[in-house]
Amino acid sequence: MSVKIRLARGGSKKRPFYSIVIADIRAPRDGRFIEKIGTFNPLLAKDDENRIILDTDRAKHWLDHGAQPTDRVLRFLDAAGLAKRDARNNPNKAKPGKKAEERVAEKAAAAEAASEAAAAAAAAPAEEAPAEAE
Repeated sequence: MSVKIRLARGGSKKRPFYSIVIADIRAPRDGRFIEKIGTFNPLLAKDDENRIILDTDRAKHWLDHGAQPTDRVLRFLDAAGLAKRDARNNPNKAKPGKKAEERVAEKAAAAEAASEAAAAAAAAPAEEAPAEAE
């Protein structure tokens, strides 16, 4: 039986509260679970000690028995010193999309054309105004 350590959502609408549970991977997110090992309240401040309550002994027990934590739970376990979470790196995420790159290229071309026109206008001799006839 494959087992996961994951979050089960509770609380009312717009007021999330999660239980950290041990569950079979085939069970629904908020459905049947084997054991509840803690809670997570995302509405509390990050430095509040009641934000994450975790039974570390039981978590260690289940990790030793092959339970796989989800990404969010792995963050909690890493903070508690029970598991190692590798930092992720996605350098392509910060790059602009194709349309944005096209807009930047068009804007650069328009600015270059405007600067060339200004340089050409400055280099051309100024035309004298026609003399007024009296």
